[in-house]
Amino acid sequence: MDRRSFIATAATLPLAGLFQQTALAQARTFAPAPSDWRTFEIVTRLDVANAGPGTRAWIPVPAINTDWQQSQPGTWSGNMREALLVTDPSSGAQMVRVVWADDEKAPQVEVVSRIRARNRSNMASRTRPEAPADLAANLKPTALIPTDGIVASTAAKAVAGKTTDLEKTRALYDWVVANTYREPTVKGCGVGDIKGMLETNNMGGKCADLNALFVGLCRASGIPARDLYGIRVAKSAFNYKELGAGSPDISKAQHCRAEVWLADYGWVAMDPADVAKVMRQETPEWIKDPKHEVAAPVYSALFGAWEGNWMGYNTAHDVVLVGSNGPKLGFLMYPQAETRGERLDSLDPDTFKYKITAREVTG
Repeated sequence: MDRRSFIATAATLPLAGLFQQTALAQARTFAPAPSDWRTFEIVTRLDVANAGPGTRAWIPVPAINTDWQQSQPGTWSGNMREALLVTDPSSGAQMVRVVWADDEKAPQVEVVSRIRARNRSNMASRTRPEAPADLAANLKPTALIPTDGIVASTAAKAVAGKTTDLEKTRALYDWVVANTYREPTVKGCGVGDIKGMLETNNMGGKCADLNALFVGLCRASGIPARDLYGIRVAKSAFNYKELGAGSPDISKAQHCRAEVWLADYGWVAMDPADVAKVMRQETPEWIKDPKHEVAAPVYSALFGAWEGNWMGYNTAHDVVLVGSNGPKLGFLMYPQAETRGERLDSLDPDTFKYKITAREVTG
């Protein structure tokens, strides 16, 4: 090859790489459709360091049974004095409550849960299902999700001019995508204090923040909505690394989703927080436009569809840990524990260690 040919060839290489990257981006799809059931086994192993008298723990277990998830009875083992499946009476959230002897120096427990899960996409046809009895409960405020004040005024501006619940829901979904962003430095899945977000105009957060804001704005607009707290259990089938578990160790794969009740369709899947996650973390560059070729398939699909690679625990807010004198939890998505009468930080690895693993069960 002569020098002129070499220079010409070399000059085209970066451009060829750019075309290749663009083609790959444009080839992205994310279109969950109703699918066959898959079975997953999830194992939560918990250890309490520096344990003292009164050590106890609460491990959330799946308590959702729908046409997209079936929760099966779990089992548990360990060196505890007693363990019992308990239910928060107001929310229906279920957890295994574990108590150890006061002289147990190395408390540990292992809880095994099983679910069947599948994709859902329920905007394709109008089914007009019968309204469930709990719709009114999904309009009420919670400690972290008020529906008055700045939440109500924000919602009113976002849905101005919209007349149907579907139009309002779409406007609120778009508003959350446009006005919030994924903040990777937030601890865990976030706190979910939506009033604080709006008052400080600090609109960065994670799923428990962004989806809670969406739910609160919907409720303030008279549209029943709820968060569903859970954890990713498998990789995405659509080549989005941020929309699935990266490995069998899912200890940090907690994720909450959202649902909205639309009379023509029933409970409809929503997840504006995962749109924000893809925009911030799926590529090296922060995507600012949800219609970008990488974000657009997710932005479109997550208004009405979910991928069945996730396990829901509950839809609970203001959760009472049965047998605890400590404060209520805003939501229950992480294992909890107490020792010496003090609630431990479930995100502090020095005192509270747990490992959650998932595997698909076939055959």
